[in-house]
Amino acid sequence: MKRALALALLTLLPLPALAQATGDLGLVVERASGSLLLVDRSDRAALTRIEGLGDLSHASLTYSPDERFAYVFGRDGGLTKVDLIDRKVVARTMQAGNSIGGAISDDGRLVAVSNYEPGGVKVFDAETLAPVADIPSAGKTIGLVDLPGRRFAWAVWDTGEVFMGDFSGAAPVVTSLGIAGVNPFDAVLTADAHTYLVGLFGEKGVMSYDLWSPETPPQKFLTDYGKTGADMPVYKMPHLQGWAFTEGQFALPAVGRHEVLWVDSETHADRGATPVHGQPVFIIAQPASPYVWVNFATPLNDTVQVIDSRDHKVVATLTPGKAVLHMEFAPRGAEVWISARDDDKVLIYDTHTREKLAEIAAKAPSGIFFTARAHRPGL
Repeated sequence: MKRALALALLTLLPLPALAQATGDLGLVVERASGSLLLVDRSDRAALTRIEGLGDLSHASLTYSPDERFAYVFGRDGGLTKVDLIDRKVVARTMQAGNSIGGAISDDGRLVAVSNYEPGGVKVFDAETLAPVADIPSAGKTIGLVDLPGRRFAWAVWDTGEVFMGDFSGAAPVVTSLGIAGVNPFDAVLTADAHTYLVGLFGEKGVMSYDLWSPETPPQKFLTDYGKTGADMPVYKMPHLQGWAFTEGQFALPAVGRHEVLWVDSETHADRGATPVHGQPVFIIAQPASPYVWVNFATPLNDTVQVIDSRDHKVVATLTPGKAVLHMEFAPRGAEVWISARDDDKVLIYDTHTREKLAEIAAKAPSGIFFTARAHRPGL
């Protein structure tokens, strides 16, 4: 009887903020106005606008493990902590002059930021944004990802060097993994945290690091790609964190080409290329399917194409709107949300029929980030 009474009393108590549902929420970066649009994925609706985040022209963000807080990395060097339940900025620090992204540790206690100016990686306490570590570098840092065990990995554009930082102890331990090549422009971690891939802009090739077996020498692949033809001007740098991993393959953007490249994820052997509409920027795998979706650099950036990873053929071409900058899938792949910056809209498509379901007004939207990212490494 006492237990039943206690349970009855508990049901009358107001739920704490942390118990409120966040699983169907997301944030859309409004790059021109320094604001975020909080959206409800289930209702396909905007809930509110959160302002005062500075320069978001190349912004990204990550989430705390409980999905309540977003950590936003602004181009102006600002690191901002946003509360999705209270719908407001709760902390902000100008930690550098120009930053390009960040990551949160696997235990959710540390937030790391990679900087262009003055370079290097800075690490902060996720609760307070108090500084924890400052790791300088001899140039712009790129490709920052979280690794298991309170570790991070990153590369340096100017020197080509790749580093791993271990922040599990009283003092950080930073280890060089060697030189990847000339001008690494981005990097990505596979979903199992096994392989760290570093793309090179200053030379042909991609460098692969085996993080499960650090003693294994890194391997370079795609070194012969593109040697038989002339590259086009690169209008927008591809984003490796939008590479697709599907059907035992890496689906990679061809820098300076209108192609998607396919590489065997185990052997790194070339599996061919798919001619596409323009220069790929993001290539993103549709969850629970064999398909990848691709968007493109200006001036051909009004189009999205869908490719079947089994035969490498384009199966659909969509024109959602002007200046498509980003795509984000519902966690189980039923929908894809697409930002059309110059139309001031986010478009929502059914991934099975590929028909538009809804649209949401937004101010020059770019990145779309659902809270499901809180549970995926490398983001």
